[in-house]
Amino acid sequence: MIKTILLKHRPEGKPTVSDFEFTTEDTELTLQDGEVLIEAVYVSVDPYLRGRMSDAKSYVPPFELNQPIQSGVVAKVLESKNDAFAEGDFVSGMLDWKTQQVSNAEGLTKVDPSKAPLSAYLGILGMTGLTALTGLTEIGKPKEGETIVVSGAAGAVGSVVGQIAKIYGLHVIGIAGTDEKVDLLKSKFGFDAGINYNTTEDMAAAIAAAAPNGVDIYFDNVGGPISDAVLVNINQFARIIICGAISVYNNTEAPKSLSVQPFLVKNSALMQGFIVSNYAAKFPEAISQLATWLAEDKLTYSETIVKGFDNIPNAFIDLFEGKNKGKMIVEI
Repeated sequence: MIKTILLKHRPEGKPTVSDFEFTTEDTELTLQDGEVLIEAVYVSVDPYLRGRMSDAKSYVPPFELNQPIQSGVVAKVLESKNDAFAEGDFVSGMLDWKTQQVSNAEGLTKVDPSKAPLSAYLGILGMTGLTALTGLTEIGKPKEGETIVVSGAAGAVGSVVGQIAKIYGLHVIGIAGTDEKVDLLKSKFGFDAGINYNTTEDMAAAIAAAAPNGVDIYFDNVGGPISDAVLVNINQFARIIICGAISVYNNTEAPKSLSVQPFLVKNSALMQGFIVSNYAAKFPEAISQLATWLAEDKLTYSETIVKGFDNIPNAFIDLFEGKNKGKMIVEI
């Protein structure tokens, strides 16, 4: 029995379980030359998927209604007619939310469970780590002694950004939504300071207190008022890296936000958005570097693992309530 999750409705505001449809089919899958039959082991859920659920122009086409949703998946090869993969191999790639599927093998990468847990290939050794490293180094261009602020710092990307920034010798400040997460930033991920935005009345003042020398780099995962408060504290030639804006993904009206231009002009600052695929040519080198740091215990990671294929939509929705610590993954 093969289970599939389809996009039933385009969400209005925050997604609900009713926006998804579960189907089952009792079909025997057969292979053509070059194809592999794979079974999902871990499925990644990520905030950016919300954008693809809307019928709006973006850097990738929106998901089609009544068709399977796709995200990063680690899967096991059950049968192969492709010389590059053998039965029993584990692979990662952008795949449908299905328990089993046939793939033409394009975009699949073989992963080694002896070098790291399989789930890590969806996180710190996958798009999460690549996003953190390439965004920070290619746009942020960190220099020893500088100060960086990371929003969404206890999330998958944010927690890795902070650790890499420490490797580069930066003073690292993280913003998160609970005291528990702020404590985790400092105790597990080595951040120098943390701010709980839910209990802080004046974010701009709190950032100024944590960054007495000002902010040189801002790695933005959230957008909204938190990011406005950081802008007040940026230094001359600051670099602002726009990775995500989870605080506004579910808005049904255009957000009212600070005008950024005066801050950028006054400080000769750079603000640049990016998607990780911009730096695809650098992926092999970046993955090698991440794996080295991981082996040297210079990097660690946190995962929230939800069990059960049927819980994929709930795990995705929980992202918007901050219920994850680090990478949110569903174990099938």
